[in-house]
Amino acid sequence: MIERALEKIIKLKLNKQKAIVLLGARQVGKTTLLKKIFSDNQDVLWLNGDEKDVQDLFQNSSSSRLKVFFGKKHTIIVDEAQRIREIGLRMKLITDEIPEVQLVATGSSAFELANQLNEPLTGRKWEYKMYPLSFGEMVAHHGLLEEKRLLPHRLIYGYYPEVVNQIGVEKEILKQLSDSYLYKDVLLLEQIKKPEGLIKLLQALAYQVGSQVSYNELSKTTGLDAKTIEKYITVLEQTYIIFKLGSFSRNLRSELKKSRKIYFYDNGIRNALIANFNIIESRQDIGALWENFLMSERKKMLEYNQKWVNSWYWRTKEQAEIDYVEEEDGSIKSYEFKWNVNAKHKFPKLFLNTYSGASFQVIHPDNVEDFLIC
Repeated sequence: MIERALEKIIKLKLNKQKAIVLLGARQVGKTTLLKKIFSDNQDVLWLNGDEKDVQDLFQNSSSSRLKVFFGKKHTIIVDEAQRIREIGLRMKLITDEIPEVQLVATGSSAFELANQLNEPLTGRKWEYKMYPLSFGEMVAHHGLLEEKRLLPHRLIYGYYPEVVNQIGVEKEILKQLSDSYLYKDVLLLEQIKKPEGLIKLLQALAYQVGSQVSYNELSKTTGLDAKTIEKYITVLEQTYIIFKLGSFSRNLRSELKKSRKIYFYDNGIRNALIANFNIIESRQDIGALWENFLMSERKKMLEYNQKWVNSWYWRTKEQAEIDYVEEEDGSIKSYEFKWNVNAKHKFPKLFLNTYSGASFQVIHPDNVEDFLIC
């Protein structure tokens, strides 16, 4: 079994009289990870927030009744906790009134769960995000050389655990996953009134990976108004389908200040949305695939290693551009992404002259480990 990066982190936080909240899209392996962590522990009660009787239990129970229901179990795991109304208040009740219980909750929608947890559980929880499998986790599993050989496959099919583990049926799995994303975790939210518009928006975003995104242009493409697009993008972020990257701007008047790019957490989902699983050698969008892969994998690496950085891309009105800019402890690093190891690139002299001390590196398949392994 592949060892997940969060396993050691969560084990260190157990029994500290705080709830543990594990957020991430469906099918990334949250339940599998917890079952592995507690595989030798018979003192665990598993509850599914999708089930009506579990919802009713939490909604109507006092701490005394919950204590009786839990019995002698000292670890309570609630899957898909966002389905339970006022779950934050119930978790606060358990944490405060039944401190001997280790409460663990998972959720696939930050839109629903985070809003319920933030205020009631302030100072009472450890919160972590879990993503599809990562480049670093797979390197730890079967070595750097093997994972680098598989890069062309990862760029097309991504890193969802089921996709990685079931070679030969990747397309079918990704089709099911993308449908599950759309219909179970997004379209059921009250904010989504036009499902066909949402699908058009996702497809438009898939085609624009690596490019600046304009809500006005997306409005023309999808038929949705700009405010609806902004709302839908927020929901898509909070259900772990996409994430935004803003533009870096400090010293130059010509720098773009309010633009953004949007990436998918998984290349396989992106390719499923546009129904394109052609091999790397025949694709016109290889640059976008490589950029999306690197950005999503960098995000995983930073999160799992608990590194706190600011991230942007950089572009001027004259269209000078750097794919990725990162600042950590006052140090600025800049990166260009090239799938072709021998591809020519322009040295960003304006950026480096403006931000003295900034470093610059081109990331390609030969040195990808420098960027994705801490």
